[in-house]
Amino acid sequence: MDKLEEILAGCRRQDRQAQEKLYRQFYPVLFALCRKFFDDKHEILTAVNNGMLRVFKNIDQFDDQKGEFFNWLYTTVRNAALTQLRDSKTQHFDYEEIKDDMRFESDENPFDRLDAADIIVYLSALPVATRRVFGLFYLDGFSIKEIGESLDISDGTVKWHLSEGRKKLKVIFEKIF
Repeated sequence: MDKLEEILAGCRRQDRQAQEKLYRQFYPVLFALCRKFFDDKHEILTAVNNGMLRVFKNIDQFDDQKGEFFNWLYTTVRNAALTQLRDSKTQHFDYEEIKDDMRFESDENPFDRLDAADIIVYLSALPVATRRVFGLFYLDGFSIKEIGESLDISDGTVKWHLSEGRKKLKVIFEKIF
């Protein structure tokens, strides 16, 4: 039996050691995921922990016939982070509503030629709200409408954050490349 399968079997039995192994195995990638949504380390850890709690509670819902475990885990933790964002009282102050003089420019993905470590560094240079939108759009493949619904902001605001993020990253990329 595969090591991951053994860990998952232990998690289904609610074995604390198996849960800890699963948590530790995926912690780095989940931390990086939640870092796209929050600046504060406490909020990042809260999102990771809330997501993993959902994973442990719903582990019986995972069906390996429908896809890879990592994809299910990643989606579950990402959705927990989005719920945390929606529930936070301060989230609405992070976004600037779109105005008539703001434009949405390009559909080009600025991350196409970068590896994961570089992407995390460049994303951290963006303001938190823009980083959230950028990560959901370019890294997770959410549509503009889905992002707007997830973050409870207008589609125009999502487009503005994508445009602003590209402008800021363009300046950074021009200095480096």
